[in-house]
Amino acid sequence: MVAWRIHVEIARTTVSDTVLYDLTDGVATITLNRPDAMNSLTVEMKEALGEAVRRAAGDDAVRAVLLTGAGRAFCAGQDLREHAANLAAGKGLDDTVRKHYNPVVEGLAGMPKPVVAAVNGVAAGAGAALAFACDLVIASEKASFATAFTKIGLAPDSGMSWTLQRLVGRAKAAELLLLAEPVKAPEALELGLVSRLVPAGELAPAAVELARRLAAGPTRSYAAVKEALSHAASHDLTSSLETEAVLQDRCERTEDHRNATEAFLKKEQPVFQGR
Repeated sequence: MVAWRIHVEIARTTVSDTVLYDLTDGVATITLNRPDAMNSLTVEMKEALGEAVRRAAGDDAVRAVLLTGAGRAFCAGQDLREHAANLAAGKGLDDTVRKHYNPVVEGLAGMPKPVVAAVNGVAAGAGAALAFACDLVIASEKASFATAFTKIGLAPDSGMSWTLQRLVGRAKAAELLLLAEPVKAPEALELGLVSRLVPAGELAPAAVELARRLAAGPTRSYAAVKEALSHAASHDLTSSLETEAVLQDRCERTEDHRNATEAFLKKEQPVFQGR
């Protein structure tokens, strides 16, 4: 099991031990915690995850987010035992894509602070999509990714049709989605699905170090980078230039920009406060 430095701190509206939440040194660590089930997602877990993501987004003390899984998997996607029971009861997916997955993915991608995924093992289906929605993905050499949806006759969800082709291009995204073959860690790095690959025993400290580095940085500047990239992904150059100008004006008024400029002139290292 990956030894994360985490204690259980559940949000007031969340009563669940399936998603752990810890805030240390400006980093909110969200841990998917059903290791015996490879962190597959039940309704209870999806609701707890949604609450954890909202909590991290709304807390000014959080300046970076780290998402990971307990045990040997990151997340195997939808819990198929629960899903099979729902099918037998005539409920099917019960609109879980709209109620649960979509808000979580939008929360991660639209988080006004950087989000790091630490992928320690299998990331499949919606589990892989959660990682792809994060800004940076650091993975263990034992990690693997699989789209998985067509293996059980489903369409992609959790934003994978959007994120995957932006990571690897349309042709490769179509191949990964249609054939649903697993992608091992070295190939994932080569394709651009992950930003960094580390030995399994080094994942936890490497991920925490990266998240803390981001937490000590210019939070509002990072938020502007995310907003600029999101806008430019679906707009033309003229619109993207204007968005950059608006975001630059916004960042120019921050304390971090003013303090960093003064530090530069004094040949000192800036200390960012996230405001």
